[in-house]
Amino acid sequence: MDVFCSDLNLRSAPANLPRGVQMLDLSRNQVQNLTHETLAYHIGFHRLNLHSNKIHFIQPGLFKEMTDLKVLDLSRNHLNVFAHSKINIGPLTAVQSLDLSSNGLYTGMSDYFLADSPLLANLSLNSNSITKIAQNTFSGSLSLEKISLHNNVILEIEDGAFDTLDNLTELDLSKNSITCITDFNLRNLKVLNLSKNSMELFQSTKSTDSYSLQSLDLSENKMPYFPLLPRNNVLQYLDVSRNQLQSVNVTGSPERRTTVLYYLRYLDMSYNQLQSIPQSFFYCMASLEVLNVSNNCISSFSITNEALLQTVKIINLSYNSLQSLTFGENTLPLLEELVLQGNDLTTLDHQIFQRLPSLKHLHLQQNNLEICTSDRNHQDPPDCVSFSSITNLEFLYLSDNNLRTLPANTFGNTPLKLLDLSLNPGLDMDKDSLSGLERSLVHLLLRENNISSLNTDLSSLRGLKHIDLSTNQLTTLPMWNKESSIESLNLQNNNLVTLEPSTMLALEHSLKTLYMGSNPLSCCSNLGFLHMFQNSALVVPDIETVTCVLEDYSEPVNIEKVTEEMCQRPSIQNYVIPVVLIVLLVLIVLGLLIKCCQSRKRKPNRSFSA
Repeated sequence: MDVFCSDLNLRSAPANLPRGVQMLDLSRNQVQNLTHETLAYHIGFHRLNLHSNKIHFIQPGLFKEMTDLKVLDLSRNHLNVFAHSKINIGPLTAVQSLDLSSNGLYTGMSDYFLADSPLLANLSLNSNSITKIAQNTFSGSLSLEKISLHNNVILEIEDGAFDTLDNLTELDLSKNSITCITDFNLRNLKVLNLSKNSMELFQSTKSTDSYSLQSLDLSENKMPYFPLLPRNNVLQYLDVSRNQLQSVNVTGSPERRTTVLYYLRYLDMSYNQLQSIPQSFFYCMASLEVLNVSNNCISSFSITNEALLQTVKIINLSYNSLQSLTFGENTLPLLEELVLQGNDLTTLDHQIFQRLPSLKHLHLQQNNLEICTSDRNHQDPPDCVSFSSITNLEFLYLSDNNLRTLPANTFGNTPLKLLDLSLNPGLDMDKDSLSGLERSLVHLLLRENNISSLNTDLSSLRGLKHIDLSTNQLTTLPMWNKESSIESLNLQNNNLVTLEPSTMLALEHSLKTLYMGSNPLSCCSNLGFLHMFQNSALVVPDIETVTCVLEDYSEPVNIEKVTEEMCQRPSIQNYVIPVVLIVLLVLIVLGLLIKCCQSRKRKPNRSFSA
């Protein structure tokens, strides 16, 4: 009994609606006046969707007899016009969900829709022009559980505006103009979103009462200090990113630390102005799993106390000013992902990552590290970093590190699945630099390294499936055999003229995706590749940019247009007849000339005497 009439340019519901209709969707039509006639005199609706019309008038008492109506969507209309009449639309005796978003409503207008809604649980007033939440705004809707006021212009919230809503668990006040919360006391609230305001202070009351708040979003505000949270809380998610935090102290004074965050699992303090985070800050965070302090000004980060961050799985320190990084023995036992990208690190304890027993993902892009050799007889450079024997490391990103050499056995006893060595121009790879990765390595990225030839034998990497060699200076393909498992190969922007037939034949059984654009290929020297492309399931996503040069043409030709016939040289038989004819013609002419000359010599001299 659901009727869908959206996008039909209607001004009212169809007159022939069957009896017993429970859901009517009249969204995105041309309804202007909402009356009994508009709804074809039906009153048994359970759900009524009228969003995106032009409703500016609602017949008084229209919903009084709709005792089964639970969901009413009036969003994206012109209800601000109706509100000027100062008439309540109620009672909404059974309505549990009401959407009044995008109606041009400003302060006080919502009262006419909420005055008599005893069972209303879910209310949306998003994208209106409300500037103030008055003390009596929700006095007629005391069952509210979720209120969304996103994208208004709220400047003021009167004391007690939400105090009578004992069931309220979710409150969205994001994207408004609120400057401070000085006495937060909503003990039953579980989710509070205050992001994208102008908050300079968040402070709860100094009560020892238990608070139910689990998620607090304070991102994109102007807070210089860490929020003062309820002492007795169960907060699990806290986002204070994109503020102006200069320290993790609550008021800026060392004696006032943050409150206990025993249950906190996710903490985001990225995009602030933090210069340091003392270890004591983590003393009461026994459940923390994700710590994001990226894009700050932190120069030193240290965890040496075994009792700290025992449950943390992800630490993001990217884009700071790290000069010192220290992890003590037996610390961070569950850390799986460490992000250190964009710190320009040059100095690290060479065994620092071996101390992290659960480490799987290590992001070291955009630093300036030097790699140790695993050869004990070889003199390592000072402050080099070792990547061997990191027992659980599977994903390692070392792109853009100014790496010059990659020693032999660099990753011995480290079960890498992905290795990114891109953007290290001039990288000199030892022939055994990838030794030890024969079975584990699946992804290898070597793009933009200015490589002209690979010394490393990639054919020994039997588990390798995806390799990126784009934007180098390769003139020949790496050698592979029929035991290779390459599925995806990127050779874009190189200097390849000929793809060796033996190599392409070896890859034919496994290769599924090939990128070949921007190479100076020869059309007739790559007929094997052409045959492979035309007669297999091989996908070339950049086929439109894959061109080659024919001997008879100066301009490159798209490889899709090349045929084997274009490269077939005319046979010798085709030349025989023209050559024979020319020779015969020359012989005939010579014969005629010789005969003419002989006839002249044989003529007798005739003389006369007087």
